[in-house]
Amino acid sequence: MLLRTKLFGHTYEFADIKELLAKANEEKSGDQQAGIAAHTAAERVAAREVLAQVPLSVLRENPAVPYDQDNVTRAIDDALNETIYNEIKGWTVGEFREWLLSNHTTGADIHRISNSLTGEMIAGVTKLMGNLDLVVAAKKIRNVTHCQNTMGLPGTIGSRLQPNHPTDSVEGIKAAIYEGLSFGSGDSVIGINPSDDTVGSVGRLLEMTYDVISKWEIPTQNCVLGHVTTQMECLKRGAPAGLIFQSIAGSQKAMESFGVSVDLMDEAYDLAKKYCWTSGPNYLYFETGQGSALSADAHFGADQLVLEARNYALARRWHPYQVNTVVGFIGPEYLYDSVQIIRAGLEDHFMGKLAGISMGCDVCYTNHAKADQNSNDNLAVLLAAAGINYIMGIPMGDDAMLSYQTTSYHDAPAIRQAMDMRPLPEFEKWMEQMGLWQDGQLTDKAGDASIFLQR
Repeated sequence: MLLRTKLFGHTYEFADIKELLAKANEEKSGDQQAGIAAHTAAERVAAREVLAQVPLSVLRENPAVPYDQDNVTRAIDDALNETIYNEIKGWTVGEFREWLLSNHTTGADIHRISNSLTGEMIAGVTKLMGNLDLVVAAKKIRNVTHCQNTMGLPGTIGSRLQPNHPTDSVEGIKAAIYEGLSFGSGDSVIGINPSDDTVGSVGRLLEMTYDVISKWEIPTQNCVLGHVTTQMECLKRGAPAGLIFQSIAGSQKAMESFGVSVDLMDEAYDLAKKYCWTSGPNYLYFETGQGSALSADAHFGADQLVLEARNYALARRWHPYQVNTVVGFIGPEYLYDSVQIIRAGLEDHFMGKLAGISMGCDVCYTNHAKADQNSNDNLAVLLAAAGINYIMGIPMGDDAMLSYQTTSYHDAPAIRQAMDMRPLPEFEKWMEQMGLWQDGQLTDKAGDASIFLQR
């Protein structure tokens, strides 16, 4: 296929699909660092003009990493629904965009084709969309999952209670949990990033969070975000884990840099179904983020959006309860400023939903990026408008263990109030029973963690 167009009297030609996709991407510091970004705005427009004419079948036939060289590519491709793929393979990327945005295309229509899409197809159409397009298209899609409660219903937004502590102090973490619960955070998961990734430490935190959940009869699940092998050993020893977590990546080499593989995650999934204390049927939790493959020198010349889209196409394999992009965490080397972070957050959310998974976002930035809390607020509101399933809840929005800035315990309630949204339904009933929620809003008791010292 000749990948060429003439724009303003200048002919632009692209060597292959990989280069075309990279040049069509929105400006990203990670792509610039990799030396694969468009050199000018005109070249970017030209790449999009050409990309819009490419059939979806060509994107499947040209994965970022060849089928015979990468088990992530094989895992994605082998799982496609071939019957539905044959219905859409002749669509151009431009026609796919128009179909997604059409008033006649429903969320059910989009959900039907999710399992026929590769990461490259998902990334390709994303590159042709403006920010508002990403909001409108994502809003249509509802991917509902269940563990101890129900994630993804219209009009709801969850919050992961993230009570991280620099020394994994059980009492310190417990105090942060109670404060978060008092604001209505924790319906997504009570999830701790441990500073000590040993079986003993992770096991202690699992026991403590399970005891809190059991004592107060909270409809939620616990998770300690150690390496998946640590969590698997904890499960084997009888520790009460509600969800099993792992960061994943878009190539076999990048997965190996995380110390995981497709086969290992298959094993973890089987173990979770057998030993997690929660009702399921969704037991896994994944985190992703643009730039992770580049940082591992495992992007194979593909742009960071394509590699990120492959994450979501891979995640389908294990039917996760939730997935979130840690959008601004990797740093300005990959997403330089608030403009790039906001764009990436909207892209990732849309791509995850289009892939058919329950999608959230850690709306965040590091202190050396050109971003601030106002830009964080902007992205959170845009994602809520797009129908995001959940965001993070951290004391004051400042993670004392991971040293980055994200959304606070206060932010999910503020979004719920501003946009007429509610907590996850089972959790909302619990909040009402606790006197924390009434008539669709927080009561005066909200924020008073001392109520959890009364039993």
